[in-house]
Amino acid sequence: MRALNRALLARQLLLERSALSPLEMIERLIGLQAQAPNPPYLGLWTRLREFSLDQLSQAMQAREIVRATMMRGTLHLVSARDYRALRPVLQPVLKRLTLQSGHAKALEDLDLAQVRQAGVAALRAQPLSATALGEALRAHWPNHDTAGLALLVRSVEALVHVPPAGLWDSHKAASFATAHDWLGAQIADEPETAQIDAMLLRYLGAFGPASARDAGVWSGLTATREHLQRLRPRLRVFRDENGSELFDLADAPRPDADSPAPARLLPEFDNVLLSHAQRARIFDESVRGAIFTRNGLVAATVLIDGFVAGVWKLQRQADTATLTIQPFKRLKAADRAALECEAQDCLRVAASGQTRHELRLAAAGT
Repeated sequence: MRALNRALLARQLLLERSALSPLEMIERLIGLQAQAPNPPYLGLWTRLREFSLDQLSQAMQAREIVRATMMRGTLHLVSARDYRALRPVLQPVLKRLTLQSGHAKALEDLDLAQVRQAGVAALRAQPLSATALGEALRAHWPNHDTAGLALLVRSVEALVHVPPAGLWDSHKAASFATAHDWLGAQIADEPETAQIDAMLLRYLGAFGPASARDAGVWSGLTATREHLQRLRPRLRVFRDENGSELFDLADAPRPDADSPAPARLLPEFDNVLLSHAQRARIFDESVRGAIFTRNGLVAATVLIDGFVAGVWKLQRQADTATLTIQPFKRLKAADRAALECEAQDCLRVAASGQTRHELRLAAAGT
């Protein structure tokens, strides 16, 4: 398991910080999960040698990076180039997830194509919030729930969130634009085989070695085993402790299991915790309850020796920023010192507006 851990950390640039740009890093990771605006910024900070919040904000405002519904039907930051490449592969996934939802079942009497067409027509005039989009659709279907109508369009149609949505500390409700208008991208509803293959190969490059089930968990795709079997001649195949096949790129880094792994602070919703069916390569099952909450949140986590060893939280009030670390077990002095350095650097980047920075190390225990 340590060998899988070190391979994952190497692919995720968590063994050594990188000199890549934010755009290059986001493409390397095939996106950053972005349910909340701030975690992607911290996901870049923990992986890059030099990073400022403005770098990501400027790339989003320049339309080089977009926030949109992507893998697993969840919000991600991806490059504009990757949106064009990946979204056609995900269109059938998103349509399936949408039609299985309770909102869609409440609208079964409607023609999905007509709803999409009306939604796109409304958005062509200007970006709209979900509420405004629902009101525009009310003109066509006055007897239906406007929130449900808007959600149907937002889930199935190729849309992006328009800044300031997704920018650091922005909590304004998102406005939506079509990918065609925002990026000049015409997104197909069905992918070509080569597009599916390319996405799975990139997944293995960022998260491998991985099983077919892992690839399905990350992407939401079905039939991942058949796709990987088609790619088998191009891949190396291993077996995990349970005998399951793990696929990987032939030339991908697979560091020695004893390679040192530095202390790291991962943000909430980091994909390193969410992109495998079996997650023992990054955390022990005994701490799952401390990471994943019942209301669907994923805690910001502490990595010690490559594995989740605690959680942390950054709170900013007036002129004071406090970063609190809650380790699961008592830390060694060297690990504590390393975490303190990471925490101080996080405060420098993420709390530059506060003049007073405090670091608290809570008593060990889950």
